[in-house]
Amino acid sequence: MNVLLSDDQQFVQSPTLLCRSSGRWSPSSSIDGAWRFAGPATHDFTTFFNALPVRKWRRYTVADSFGIHLEVRGAASTYSQTRADSFSRYTDVVEGTSRELPASEAWQSYDFDLAYTDYDTIVSFMISCEGEVELRNCYYYAEVPEGSVRDVELALCTTTFKKEEYILRNIGLMRKDVLGSDNAVAGHFWAHVVDNGRTLDAEALSDERIKVHPNDNVGGAGGFARGMIESMEQEPRATHVLLMDDDVVISPESIVRTYNLLALVREEYADAFVGGSMMSLDEPTDMYERMGFMRFDGVCDRMHPTMHMDVLHDVASVDDFDVPSYLPGCADQEQQYFAWWYCVIPMTQVERHGLPLPIFVRYDDVEYSRRCKPRFMNMIGICVWHSPFFMRYSGASERYQTTRNALIAQYASDFAPLSDFVGMLYHWFYMEIARFNYAHAALLIKGMEDFLKGPEWIMRPLAQQAFMDANRAAEKMRPVEELDGELRALGVNLDKLTDWIIYRDAPMSPRERRLSELTYNGHRGPRSYIVEGKVAVIDAFDFEHGLGKLPRAETVVAIDIPNRQASIRRRSRTRFKELHTRFHSLIKELHDREDELKEAYSSALPQMTSFPFWKEYLGI
Repeated sequence: MNVLLSDDQQFVQSPTLLCRSSGRWSPSSSIDGAWRFAGPATHDFTTFFNALPVRKWRRYTVADSFGIHLEVRGAASTYSQTRADSFSRYTDVVEGTSRELPASEAWQSYDFDLAYTDYDTIVSFMISCEGEVELRNCYYYAEVPEGSVRDVELALCTTTFKKEEYILRNIGLMRKDVLGSDNAVAGHFWAHVVDNGRTLDAEALSDERIKVHPNDNVGGAGGFARGMIESMEQEPRATHVLLMDDDVVISPESIVRTYNLLALVREEYADAFVGGSMMSLDEPTDMYERMGFMRFDGVCDRMHPTMHMDVLHDVASVDDFDVPSYLPGCADQEQQYFAWWYCVIPMTQVERHGLPLPIFVRYDDVEYSRRCKPRFMNMIGICVWHSPFFMRYSGASERYQTTRNALIAQYASDFAPLSDFVGMLYHWFYMEIARFNYAHAALLIKGMEDFLKGPEWIMRPLAQQAFMDANRAAEKMRPVEELDGELRALGVNLDKLTDWIIYRDAPMSPRERRLSELTYNGHRGPRSYIVEGKVAVIDAFDFEHGLGKLPRAETVVAIDIPNRQASIRRRSRTRFKELHTRFHSLIKELHDREDELKEAYSSALPQMTSFPFWKEYLGI
């Protein structure tokens, strides 16, 4: 892995991802690829991108002997090896590793062995200097047995739909810094850009190694299925396919490290998936998610909270993190998955388990991980930057797609057997009714109805139309400025609202909670339950539903803070009665037809995930 020094936006904004310094550092004005480090100062590379995750490399690969190569010129300096583990708060200098590097106007090359113990999670180095020094062409290396390097052909597949801002940048980076580099991956890398929007100039953007494939809008599942097929049929045939979202910012160095990991992998990890961390575009040092799991209640969750990759303790401890499924109440964490914002899948898994389910978006990646049941590999320095989920909430995705696809996945492939998706539907339906969001309650019902149509329905090329219909039926938000007058009439002053006030929930006594549940927050039972004129101001998203504010409310104001939009919802007992009747009728049908539906979907799974089916579905 290279010691990465970069002036890409995410690193300019958060330089401690690369180096933690007491002095300045910047690109050299005279030597391309070199970087200047001011003195007197200490420059510590024990960071998210530039520390060697020695424990992970030893666990996953045949590598066991490591070194570092440095090219230095300038003032006299001192090199010292560093280390850290999950208990570390500050960098530890490894005793006996300090070396004096004499001043020199010419470039000097140094190679140092890296010492480690079984307690070390990461190792790295620091440079202390009294004057300015320059570094270039620095990298970690491993010595491995002759013949132990695997043949790897890595094909990246990204599915895009009108995201030119991101995809054109990423194509340029792949062409320049992966294919145009002197790293080993350059001769063994391909990229397939599946253009579901048909808005890219395929002929102008394509070459021998990067191919743009115009495609019908078949969602992420269909786009990634196309990419898997193209990767398998390219010449030479790919050994691994890297699935990646289109609306991400990449670092080519992550691809370099991924390739080398695959080339050195141990036999027991040969069929493992490799997952990249999701870093936040807004806060580039924040790792939002690395691995997910399906909770008992049917909700996708992340294994660990947001971790801060500018903090040494978090950098080391995230690579030491152990899935606590052995703890009481944590068995559902065995239902792990890697999402497809950055996920490497060996072609042996595709041959064995087939292609994704034709479910457009939501749960395609989760179901595929659980169907393959692979081992998982991840480490610091392999990641993408993605916009946060709360910026991209979609009722069509979260209520229609998630409802329909969760049931399809569980019935077709015994996906997440520890999760109660029917219980999840009860919870979501109550929550949307309690929030007066009848449009999204109706989307949930529509998802159930389409699932009950059986596998023949989803196997027809109508997923795009179903998603578009759901988008049209979703709640319509309006700019807060347009609603200002109506909101003031309700006693809601936008000038005095903060996100803290909106997100903050109110306490509920057990009696209040029970009353709210029994009456569906006043939708049935005595009308005296409702407090005339009470307005509940809540976050528009289900992630922060604010149920404590809702009891007895007459009106709900739902505010989407990041996008400056809102909606005013008013109670309707008539709408509730209609939706409640439909929902419970469908729940009864789901129970009555459970065995029939499981047999139908599981029997259809081999066909739905086969190459002939997908080729016909995609028209290729």
